[in-house]
Amino acid sequence: MSVQERKERERAARERLIVATARELAEQQGWDAVTTRRLAERIEYSQPVLYSHFRGKREIIGAVALEGATEMAALLRAATRAADGPRARVAALARAYLDFAARNPAVYDALFQLDGGLAYAQEDTPQPLKDAFAALLESLGEVAGDGVDPGLFTEVFWASLHGLATLTRAGRLLPEYAEPRVELLVDRLAVI
Repeated sequence: MSVQERKERERAARERLIVATARELAEQQGWDAVTTRRLAERIEYSQPVLYSHFRGKREIIGAVALEGATEMAALLRAATRAADGPRARVAALARAYLDFAARNPAVYDALFQLDGGLAYAQEDTPQPLKDAFAALLESLGEVAGDGVDPGLFTEVFWASLHGLATLTRAGRLLPEYAEPRVELLVDRLAVI
């Protein structure tokens, strides 16, 4: 292995450590607790080392969001692969999405609430975000209904899931109705 290859591998490892530490700190204490100073202390590197990887907290949030989008896409695909039939796939997708949001609140915030400097629904949207949307579209497109644009249907269904995730987390919805909400959403929106 060349010196250059070793340096690139070490740099990538430092970036993964920074992102993992930021994510862990945000999940434990919220994004307000994530500062470059605290990250530097936790990973035992100087702040200039952090800045050599990321220009600041915004870019770190963006990196956490991209990692989260990759995880979400894999989770959604795994959930829908295990389901039999279009309705079961859509219900499994909805449950997996809401479960991801509940189990990873800081990552979910990085994806959809905070400014990570990422472009959404544009030409320059990063591939992990496109892939997460594609994971939704794969199952939802088949239940959009005749004459309905599958992408538009996916956006509406996704917006409904996001609303459920956000309102549930804020304590605005009673938790005992979580499953009936999923069933109602699937029954009313998915044409099966």
